[in-house]
Amino acid sequence: MNNNFTFSINSISLDENYHPSDKTRITTNFANLARGSYRQANLRNALKMIDNSFNALANWDNPKGDRYTVELDIISVNMDIAGSGQTFPSIEILKTNIIDRKTNKHIEGIVGNNFSSYVRDYDFSVLLPDHNKDQPQFSIPDNFGELHGKLFKYFVNSDTYKQHFTKPPVICLSVSDNKTYHRTENQHPVLGVEYLPNESSLTEQYFQKMGLQVRYFMPPNSVAPLAFYFFGDLLNDYTHLELISTISTMGTFQKIYRPEIYNANAVAGKCYQPNLKNLDHSLTQIVYDRAERSQLAAEQGKFAAEHFIKPYQAVLEQWSANYA
Repeated sequence: MNNNFTFSINSISLDENYHPSDKTRITTNFANLARGSYRQANLRNALKMIDNSFNALANWDNPKGDRYTVELDIISVNMDIAGSGQTFPSIEILKTNIIDRKTNKHIEGIVGNNFSSYVRDYDFSVLLPDHNKDQPQFSIPDNFGELHGKLFKYFVNSDTYKQHFTKPPVICLSVSDNKTYHRTENQHPVLGVEYLPNESSLTEQYFQKMGLQVRYFMPPNSVAPLAFYFFGDLLNDYTHLELISTISTMGTFQKIYRPEIYNANAVAGKCYQPNLKNLDHSLTQIVYDRAERSQLAAEQGKFAAEHFIKPYQAVLEQWSANYA
């Protein structure tokens, strides 16, 4: 049954001329920025913010703060289930690439960063609400996230992934406004100060089924911790420049669409609870439609149900039952 699952990868540069493809999830951070009359200015300003953040963190042998620039590739992963040549856009992630202007070297960054998945939209925007409709108490469906998790692990372990990428992915998300985070004494020179959450979350449990661990760090020059999801050893498996490429990229996106947390005017303290209603924050000069992003998640979940879950339900259930 495993042989019926094949992956293909397409890559496109995320630059100021980027236009989202028809298969891109519209709620994806970079696709949201690349729409409307401000699209080119949005992208240009976001990329400049990323470069500025990178150089501020990679400040050794960088006296003018302009040694490095970050180039981004959007990696679209298509999945062919039945061997028919008809593919479903299963995953979309970002790949960072670092250009050292001093040495003219091209340095490979980290793959992952931003994570988009139609099946995740289905799980959270269709399956979970349907399961809890008219129920007196919130609960999680049996096997919630297991199919998605197995598909992700299958892709990361596939020959297709290994042919394109040398290291496992790292995904960087915002912290949850439903949890409290406590600062520890552990500090990394690039990732910054580590925080520990007071409890686990549904997102953590969902990503755990994808095989990913999570740690929370507040990097230098940041005002709130970021959630880093990874395989292996986050602190030792990646170089400082690789980690900085993820911090600068995803920290920038967070400032744009979570300014109440990541562009707040006060730095997170020893005991920190994120607040999306925080008025003491600054806005970037980048247009981002958060309301539309939320509304479209349900539509994209329905798309996954109609074009992936329902047509291949029997095949997916059999494969999932046999995949360790």
